[in-house]
Amino acid sequence: MPERSSGRRPAALVIGGGMTGMLAAAVLSDHADVTVVESDVLPRLPAPRKGLPQARHAHLLWSGGVRALENLLPGITDRLVTRGARRVPIMSGMVSKAPSGQWFRRFDDARHLNLVCSRDLLDSTIRTEVLRLPRVTLRERTELIALEGDADRVTGVRVRGSVGDGVLSAALVIDATGRASRAPVWLTDLGLPPVEERVVDAGVGYASRFYRAPASTGEDFPIVNVQADPRRPPGRGGIILPVEEGRWLVTLSGTRGGRPSRDNGEFVPFARSLAHPVIGDLLAGAEPISDVVTTHSTANKRRYFEKSPRWPAGFAVLGDAVAGYNPVYGHGLTAAAQSVLALKRVLAGHALDSPETARHIQRRAARPVGQAWDLAVGQDVLYPGATDETPGRLERVAAGFIDRAVDAGARNPHALRVLLDVMSMERPPARLLAPDMLFRVFLGRKEPLLDGPPLTEAERKAAGL
Repeated sequence: MPERSSGRRPAALVIGGGMTGMLAAAVLSDHADVTVVESDVLPRLPAPRKGLPQARHAHLLWSGGVRALENLLPGITDRLVTRGARRVPIMSGMVSKAPSGQWFRRFDDARHLNLVCSRDLLDSTIRTEVLRLPRVTLRERTELIALEGDADRVTGVRVRGSVGDGVLSAALVIDATGRASRAPVWLTDLGLPPVEERVVDAGVGYASRFYRAPASTGEDFPIVNVQADPRRPPGRGGIILPVEEGRWLVTLSGTRGGRPSRDNGEFVPFARSLAHPVIGDLLAGAEPISDVVTTHSTANKRRYFEKSPRWPAGFAVLGDAVAGYNPVYGHGLTAAAQSVLALKRVLAGHALDSPETARHIQRRAARPVGQAWDLAVGQDVLYPGATDETPGRLERVAAGFIDRAVDAGARNPHALRVLLDVMSMERPPARLLAPDMLFRVFLGRKEPLLDGPPLTEAERKAAGL
């Protein structure tokens, strides 16, 4: 039976009004009166905002994240689809070249339905749904200055904002401020020990641009993805993500010595310089409708809050504030949604204001964070200069096995299904070591390797290839 809190309904604070913060507010509203504190002014319609510059680059929600999102806000995926998002069966709806060079065959299978849209649409739709909840209040243009309380319990936050400075009290404070979170500083200011951190930085730079898709490509044109190979630096890759309003969001990437520039005239030539020129060839028939935007804020950075020897009651950290990942792997949104689902499950069994609740939240949220971290770092650690240490034998053996698993997945539908179970964060990485998968990796039947991207004849014609 869940613990019961006595007295009136408690107050909860969520710091940060992005996707993670809004989902956390929805969960907390079942247990408390919730105030979302946001330093930005949040647009009422899908639009860029200062506090979310990464929204201009490609995002997708893996099927494990879609399931978590639907659990948190039932019916939200239908509302997103109504507004232009797409459910993409990833086994048939993606044309992808693996880091090790193979083209994945496309198999008819709807087991893994990824959600594809712009980040602006995703955040706007979630925000609209959450702010309709009667116990959720938004306080914009308000910045958190410090935590209130002591090393044993956080009792609220000190803020500075457009309506003045002050203290907001709460039984539980959730930090969802993203990569820029100052939680480690706030905690040491309370007298707690420094938080263990790790950074793995492959030195990736991103350049993105919106295109008007050729009208003949229609709504079902596949995602096209040419992945970078960490064994052949600089690692260059790219993706075409068909999003709402007949647009393609194109993101190109490259590591140190091979990063894309923000020069509009160099965008297509860079795309043609990838391991295969298909993205550049497709862009030749599309109309650019924005300038190129770039970012170098792509390092994998994890804060091991769950390992802290002391943790204050009344405070928890979720989303990118715990760990940010190289965006090329697309796991940030999925890990965030699953972390908020962990919050929901903890609160089903523990009172929001119980002394141990925050510690339980932090430890449960670390599970999806750990899986996303391993998936990203397992590749990025191989890039020169990514860490201060040379990858060890175990890391190289693991990378070699992943190459074998990817080769099997590229040519065998069962192996691809298992591989996507893990990549979609629906199953743990240990699933790759199950007997049925090991058989297909080392002994199973495989289709011949493809010599080019598996676009259908109709898709090639529609794209003008």
